[in-house]
Amino acid sequence: MPTAPLICNETVSRVSSVLNRDAKQFGKKHMFDGSEETCWNSDQGSSQWVMLEFPQTVKVSQLQIQFQGGFASQLCILEGGRKGEELVKISDFYPEDINALQSFRTEETMLDKLKITFENSTDFFGRIVVYRLSVLGEKL
Repeated sequence: MPTAPLICNETVSRVSSVLNRDAKQFGKKHMFDGSEETCWNSDQGSSQWVMLEFPQTVKVSQLQIQFQGGFASQLCILEGGRKGEELVKISDFYPEDINALQSFRTEETMLDKLKITFENSTDFFGRIVVYRLSVLGEKL
């Protein structure tokens, strides 16, 4: 089965923080809107995260993420789980501090919810800026 984007209008997303609580300008929705002009910008602090809850069970095989250089994570922890279960660690991945879209293959995992934790920000204050986030795989 070919991989397809798994994030849709029914996917529920949450984030650790939004810069100055200005969701209109820097909110989570901007990671998924396809625009190169908008982004999610976290507030300062260590260990920022994004949580996704899919409307149906999915099999994740790849992540694509585009940071703003200077506001990237050098270590991302990927966790996932089924509805009603605790999250379990799937893998770590190590993005570069660049503006380009980066792709990371993951061990194919069936899940209903996915959490990406951004550790080791390249920003002194711990802020993370994400222009694009895609999760690829199969809808089950």
